[in-house]
Order: sequence, then structure tokens, then C-alpha cells
Amino acid sequence: MTTTGEDHATAWEGPWWWARWRSAVLDVGLAFVSALECAVEGIPFARDAGVPVAAGVVFGLLAGSVLVVRRKWPIAVVLVSIAITPAQMGFLMGIVGLYTLAASELPRRIIASLAGMSLVGTLIVTFVRVRQDMARGDLTLGDWFVPFAAIATSLGLTAPPLLLGMYVGARRRLMESLRERADDLERELQLLAERAEERAEWARGEERTRIAREMHDVVAHRVSLMVVHAAALQAVARKDPEKAVRNAVLVGDMGRQALTELREMLGVLRSGDGVGRRESAAVPLAVVGVAAAAAASRVVEEGEGPCLSELEELVGQSAAAGMVVDLSVEGEERVYAAVIEQTAFRVVQEALTNVHKHAAGAKTHVRLAHRVSEIAMQVENESPPEVSSASSARLPSGGNGLLGMRERVVALGGVFVSGPTDAGGFRVSAVIPAS
Repeated sequence: MTTTGEDHATAWEGPWWWARWRSAVLDVGLAFVSALECAVEGIPFARDAGVPVAAGVVFGLLAGSVLVVRRKWPIAVVLVSIAITPAQMGFLMGIVGLYTLAASELPRRIIASLAGMSLVGTLIVTFVRVRQDMARGDLTLGDWFVPFAAIATSLGLTAPPLLLGMYVGARRRLMESLRERADDLERELQLLAERAEERAEWARGEERTRIAREMHDVVAHRVSLMVVHAAALQAVARKDPEKAVRNAVLVGDMGRQALTELREMLGVLRSGDGVGRRESAAVPLAVVGVAAAAAASRVVEEGEGPCLSELEELVGQSAAAGMVVDLSVEGEERVYAAVIEQTAFRVVQEALTNVHKHAAGAKTHVRLAHRVSEIAMQVENESPPEVSSASSARLPSGGNGLLGMRERVVALGGVFVSGPTDAGGFRVSAVIPAS
């Protein structure tokens, strides 16, 4: 049975207020040494104070053992060390207490106040003790030695632990800050990876929709014309052989054009798959998905595709299939971006395909207007006749034509409107910004 890192950390948690057992052992050891020190120092204190030696030893043991709570109540430890300074006890407790206090998260004014109290207390006690020793004749130095010894002793017992504690506390806070930043960075990277995967999935979905739309436009229009010509060919095969031959030629041309455009689309797909396979070994899947989708989009948008100059040919193909259609162009013709011309062409193409499917034999009007900042197109068919020679073609409809046209136009920031007319026909209108 394996344990996780969290379980391992929980197993090493210390008792009570200690985070680790090692810290508890260290504090208990320091408290034990401090208690022994204060007990030994309590013997001369008891003799000078005129109390039993046992009382001085017990007092020293109790005072020195306070060091065990230095991590939880560092202020209490420093106050106790200041309180027993006149008895010349608790030097270890004072040093360790000041270090712990300076390394803690307490406000700086509290640390400075307690450190100042400890400094002044040690200074006064040392000054009095050295002066008494000189008065008894234990020291024969000059009067200058008394303040020097007091200042040196007080600074030596206060400044080093205070500065070391401040350094350790600052270093600990810096490490915690760096650890928090590392955790935040890891979470941000994970979030970015998830978003990149979402963007890659969205890009793949958009590319599938784009390719499906292109395939629909290519196949639906060409095959619809082929079916119409085949139906006409079947109707006139015996009555007018020459017209049947012309229709057969048109069917063959339509098939070849459809195959050519399908090969171009499949070439785009193969290119995108090849790029994805080559790059997937070096970069993450999400990045490859985005890059492949973007590359495929550029190929579709910037590659060779239909343009507005082929609009007359498109209308001519529908006229050859028996549709009565007229084309009118307004405004000065100019060159637009490839994606704008392709979208305008596909809208007209799909609208004519819908006329073949749903209103065979109806007269159709195709209007194209070049304006200052936009290009507008409209395909409107009249009410279809009751009986049509192409009605036997029975062209199927997937219901995605109008949806695809709307998606194309809206993607470029344009407006798309479609619906039946009052005269019983159908109208498709679109306006696309020129830039």
C-alpha cells in the first residue's frame, strides 16, 4: 500500500503547536538545558536573597522551562527572561527568546519594544554588578570599565540574536512568498493548458464546420446541375438526340469540375494531417490542433477558389440547365479580399442550387451591387410553374444551405436575410463589408 505526499506530511506532524516532531524535540531540549542553567544560577541567587537553596533551584527550573513555549508565545518567553535578569539567570532563554521573537510575524514595534526592554535591563544589571564587584575589590580596573562592560554585555546578549532572528524571519517569508508564487504559476499554467485545449477543440470544430460547408457548396451545386441535366437527358434522349448529346457533355463537364474541386479540398485535409503528424512529436496536442486548424483555414481562405469574375459562368451553367436566369451588376467592379469574393460567390451559388431543388423552372434574378464600403447580392426567384420538366429529378435537401450561407456572411461581419416573397417566390439577400 502506497501513501501520498499529503499522508506522508500528516504522519510527520508534531504534537500540540509544533508543525514537526523535530521542532518539538529541539524546543524540549533547549528548555531542558535552560532549566538546568537557571537551576544552577538559582543557587547563588538563593544565597544572596537569604532563601533556601532548594527554593532557588525550583525557581530556576520553572523559569528556564518556559523556553518550551517559545514558538507559541515568544513574548512570554522574552518577558520572563527580562524578569529574571536581576537574578543573573536565563541567559540562554534570553538569547533564544529574542531570536524567536525577531523571527516571528509579530509587528515590528512590539519586537523593538521588547528588545529595548531586554537591552536596558541587561545594561542596568551588568552596570550594578560590575560596580559592586569593583567596590568589593574583586576588580581593580578604572571607572571607565563599568559603563564599557555594561554596554558591551548588553549589546552582546541582545544584538546578535535579534539580527539573526530578523534575517531568518525575512528569509522564511521570502521562501514562503516564492513557494506561493510557484504554486500560483503552476495553477496558471494548468489553467492556460486547459484553455489551450478548449481553444484547440473549438478551432477543430470550426475547421470541421468550414470544410463541411465548402464540401456542401461544391457537391450540392455541381451534383444538382448534373441531376437536372440527367433528367432533361432522359426526357429528350429519343426525341432530340443532338440535345441529349449536349446535355451529356454538360453532365460530364459538371462531374469533372466537381471532382477537381473535391481533390482540392482533400489536398487541404491531407496537408493539415501531415503537419499535425510531423509536429505532434515535438509540441503538445493542443498547440498542434490550433496550428493545424489555423493552417487549414489560411489554405482555404488564401488558396485558389471561386471569385466574382466567375459569376457569369455560374449563371450560364444554370441557364444551360434550363433555368431562366438574368444577372445584373451595379456599381464599379473592383477586386476584394479572397475570402469576401469566395463568400459572395458561394452565396449566389447556393441560392441558385436551392432554386434548382425547390423551384425548378422558376425565373430567377441575380443582382450584384458594388458599393463604397460593402458589396451586396440578391437572388430572387419567382413562383415556380405548376409542371416542370425537371420536377422528376427529385433533388434531396439536407436543410443546411441557408444555415451555411448565414454563417459565412455573419463571420465576415455582414448581414444575411432570406425568406419567401409576396409573389410566391423566395429571396436571398446578403451584404458584406468590403474590408
